[in-house]
Amino acid sequence: MWYNNILEAVGNTPLVRLNAVASHVKATVLAKVEYFNPGNSTKDRIAIKMVADAERKGLLKPGGTIIECTSGNTGMGLALVAAVRGYRCIFTMSEKMSKEKIDALRAVGAEVIVCPAKVPADDPRSYYETAARLAREIPNSFFPFQYHNLSNTQAHYETTGPEIWRQTEGKVTHFAAGMGTCGTIVGVSRYLKEQNPNVFTLGIDTYGSLFKTLHETGKVDESEIYPYLVEGIGEDMVPQNYDGTVIDRVVKVTDKDSALMARRLARLEGLFVGYSCGSAVYGALQYAAANLKRDDVMVVLLPDHGTRYLGKIYNDEWMREQNFLEDGALLTAEQIIAGKPARELLFVEPETTIAKAVEILRKNSISQLPVLREGQPVGSINESRLLNALIDDPALKEASVSTVMDDPFPFVLPTTRIDVIGKMISAVTPAVLVDKKNEGFHIITKSDLIQILSS
Repeated sequence: MWYNNILEAVGNTPLVRLNAVASHVKATVLAKVEYFNPGNSTKDRIAIKMVADAERKGLLKPGGTIIECTSGNTGMGLALVAAVRGYRCIFTMSEKMSKEKIDALRAVGAEVIVCPAKVPADDPRSYYETAARLAREIPNSFFPFQYHNLSNTQAHYETTGPEIWRQTEGKVTHFAAGMGTCGTIVGVSRYLKEQNPNVFTLGIDTYGSLFKTLHETGKVDESEIYPYLVEGIGEDMVPQNYDGTVIDRVVKVTDKDSALMARRLARLEGLFVGYSCGSAVYGALQYAAANLKRDDVMVVLLPDHGTRYLGKIYNDEWMREQNFLEDGALLTAEQIIAGKPARELLFVEPETTIAKAVEILRKNSISQLPVLREGQPVGSINESRLLNALIDDPALKEASVSTVMDDPFPFVLPTTRIDVIGKMISAVTPAVLVDKKNEGFHIITKSDLIQILSS
């Protein structure tokens, strides 16, 4: 089987269970991973629908130009459609959008105009108004304007919603998604509620955006609108795709929490996702931990891929500039060692008696030791294992540690970061060894990490 063109590959993206980041939640939490679309985002779906509807209505004719204001993902979807169907593309973008998004659009043949970020939506310089002006000036052009184009909502009603219902076998009880143009959350929610009116929809907004107050009061509070960093969610105007009747609650998530959660998803779940994906998961998990039961099934939509944010949330320097990272979060194994009191590595040899090993542990107030033979790790011992062995057979105190030792502690490089080391250390693996060739081995334990991060 093959596809006739790349557009036929859009949709049917997987649902993936969240484990590590959702370990504190009783319910099942599933991620709808939209970066499996060819353009790496959920916006591929609406691009196809908006162009198809425009062609059917005679708004877009052969040889025409597609002009759109975009945060990047809709532009990519439209660029793929344009490449397959032979249209020219011009996209306007806010200057706050990542360079990776701009470069990606240009790579697929689009023309990109970067506009000021800190201006109102109705300012002639905004990326909304610039796109509208170009559409008026350029003959045979089509301005989809995803914010007010109801084909946006319809695309998700026709594709994303049915997929989630089918993939969960109708067991979905809660749906969570970011709010930007609102096409995704409204289209999916509308479909799911038609299948089961009890499905609860949670909207994720950002500080600096109008949606939470709009949903709760029906009014826009201009004082709440200000610049923010997260891309793809939040608004300073009300899109026509917004329909508060199919959204049950809206929560706000900070730029920092969004960025840190996106990084956690990459490192703990293997989901290399975009900035607003962090917003969606953080907000969804906050709500789920407080409100969901064991039998509930929450689906969180993750709209795009992490490659578009390499210069931002996945860049430690950028994160530090925003004060999103504490210094401790960037420490390497070498820096952790440098911060510890200087002393030679304590160890035992395989022939050392268990009684002697216990004495060393007690004398130095430690709970584990590496076992070395001729300077090379061959095993490890820990206080709990020795205690259990002696309880079972007190005579073992004169036996060698080789009879009860575990595997050697794992090695890390001096450049390994503290977050990776933290993932490696557990009840089963209480320490790691660092091999500094000219200095020999050093050890990093759980207590070392706790002391550093709490100091």
